[in-house]
Amino acid sequence: MSSIPSQNASKPLWARYTHASHFRTAAEEFDACKLGFWLFLTTEVLLFGGIFCAYFIFRTLYPGAWKEGSQLLDWRFGGLNTAVLLISSYTMAASIYCFQKGYTRRAQWNLIITLICGAAFLFIKLAYEYIPKWSVGKRPGALFDYPFAADPHLPLWWSVYYSGTAIHAAHVIIGMVLIARVLYRSYKGHYGPTHYTMVEITGLYWHLVDLIWIFLFPLLYLIH
Repeated sequence: MSSIPSQNASKPLWARYTHASHFRTAAEEFDACKLGFWLFLTTEVLLFGGIFCAYFIFRTLYPGAWKEGSQLLDWRFGGLNTAVLLISSYTMAASIYCFQKGYTRRAQWNLIITLICGAAFLFIKLAYEYIPKWSVGKRPGALFDYPFAADPHLPLWWSVYYSGTAIHAAHVIIGMVLIARVLYRSYKGHYGPTHYTMVEITGLYWHLVDLIWIFLFPLLYLIH
């Protein structure tokens, strides 16, 4: 195990960080980490791509069910959640910038705001959409029990709706866990102008979460 020279003991952890031995420079390590994470994000795109394909196939086959299902959603809650995620996307990007410039306290506040926005998104989704709709029978597949349905294929709409939004919500939770980890480690001095790889990667993940919702919102809420 390598030791840290005594003359560097007073420096913060980010200033004492050294790249792994199999990389020639810290910049090479940073680029390799980002490339690897971009490859991971492509698998996430493939995951949601399957949901979008199902959406377009069934919307083509059953346009009446899709129109009726969309009218049962409140675009105001979807729009509010869109605004919340856009704000969180800004604060996440701002935190990366602040770490790069050495504004650690400002970066931490931006991360806290991002976490609050993520929690607000989940609260709105659960309290104003999932629970009320589930309680009146607007459920997916065989669980469907909504007595005022006009189209017989409406259960299929709710299957696609819950599949897309629930998987997205799971990604929001994962993103919040990553952000919380970055925030915790930032208080220990792990991130600064010369080392912020984990912050950058977490930001990429969070931006993907935001981007997916930007596609889901008009496809689900604005059909009519």
